[in-house]
Amino acid sequence: MQVRLREEYQTKYKKNLMEQFKYTTVMQVPKLEKIVLNVGVGEGNSNPNYLNSVVDELTAITGQKAVKTVARKSIANFKIREGYEVGCRVTLRGDMMFEFLERMINVALPRVRDFKGLPEKSFDTNGNYNFSIMEQIIFPEINFDKTEKIHGINVTIVTSAKSKEEAFALLKEFKMPFKEQGN
Repeated sequence: MQVRLREEYQTKYKKNLMEQFKYTTVMQVPKLEKIVLNVGVGEGNSNPNYLNSVVDELTAITGQKAVKTVARKSIANFKIREGYEVGCRVTLRGDMMFEFLERMINVALPRVRDFKGLPEKSFDTNGNYNFSIMEQIIFPEINFDKTEKIHGINVTIVTSAKSKEEAFALLKEFKMPFKEQGN
């Protein structure tokens, strides 16, 4: 089964980017490498049931099993010790990545109340894009009545782009809903 977004990238978006940036070969065209979703749960060690419910929710949203993350060092102010389970994450590649991106752009983000678009300034120098979703309940896979707490999800879209401009153009081709200039 071929994902629609991947097909459009292969047929239309690559050609548009080649014309826009005057690439000499198709291999120079930036592409999506992976999407990483990360949820930090500070009370994961004191409340393991909550951490397990977050893992289940992230698994339902992405369709891929979430992995628990552990603290690499102790932070006394946050009452976190090295080795404590403090969150979970999922790394999506291939068809699952394109399928998730399509659902996020067309279904989840339009469900955000007072959504004015994603900020354009969230690109790093390597052409990766980071943003946060404040509530996991915007995804239709989440049943609000069975949700223990509302939490955010950090999303990182990793591209092979060499600059912010190339990465922005790539995500704009995927119809990522960026804020209009002047807002």
